[in-house]
Amino acid sequence: MPRIEITVPKQSRLDVLCAEASGASRSQTAKWIESGLCTVDGKVQNKTSFKASQGALLVIDVPEAVESTVEKEDIPLEILYEDEDVAVVVKPCGMVVHPAAGNESGTLVNALLFAMDDLSGIGGVKRPGIVHRLDKDTSGLLMVAKNDAAHISLSDQLRDRTMEKHYLAVVDGVMKDPSGLVDKPIARSKKDRKKMAVDPEGRDALTEWTLIENLKNAALLDVHIMTGRTHQIRVHMQSLHHPVAGDPIYGVKNGVKVPRLMLHAHTLSFDHPRTGERLHFVAEPPAEFVKALEKLR
Repeated sequence: MPRIEITVPKQSRLDVLCAEASGASRSQTAKWIESGLCTVDGKVQNKTSFKASQGALLVIDVPEAVESTVEKEDIPLEILYEDEDVAVVVKPCGMVVHPAAGNESGTLVNALLFAMDDLSGIGGVKRPGIVHRLDKDTSGLLMVAKNDAAHISLSDQLRDRTMEKHYLAVVDGVMKDPSGLVDKPIARSKKDRKKMAVDPEGRDALTEWTLIENLKNAALLDVHIMTGRTHQIRVHMQSLHHPVAGDPIYGVKNGVKVPRLMLHAHTLSFDHPRTGERLHFVAEPPAEFVKALEKLR
């Protein structure tokens, strides 16, 4: 049974800390907590809402993973890099990352299970370790952990903000400033549980943007996210009244006409979990993104 030990960086809920330390989902870590697999300063804590104090020692005894029941599927997949620890792939627009109700097949995980043999067991199931996610309609770079040690290392880099991710985004409206920083916490919307929203009680979220060029009633931005909240770029840009073009959830009806969500994970940099070497990857936007962009120039 793998063991994870961390010193709590700041007071936080136990399920949040366990998810950030392990790379597993909060629903998965909740099961570990309720099963008595997590201790704080040597004492078992079985309530997900328990607040662990800054400086406390958190120990997680991660249960052995079981074989995945997700089907392997021979789906074409662009793999930019792969070794025994990590892989970097390019996810197309329209592909769901994880199987779920209504999307049991045709997902990135189905494709990865076919393409790769060495898998991470974090989350309780032997499957590709998806350290960070991309929305269905966002294209671009996504990294995969192929073993537990790599998964933990990459999750730590994501948490400590040493991993660097830049996106290309076309937003509605011309930008007046050359750059900006959005520092607004994000939580699930209290009005619509399918959406996220800026919320003072939410988790911290930092988004830095730089104007590349203004277009016809739109703008092309380089967006650097320093945290990894669900729908972060989409929510933050909406909060600036410049939603991502083509966004069916956070966009505006009278926005510029584009064929897809104009968000693409363009560059990714991180330290290799085994060698420490700094790796840098670039995925140019796909043809439909480029064509839509040209029409706005």
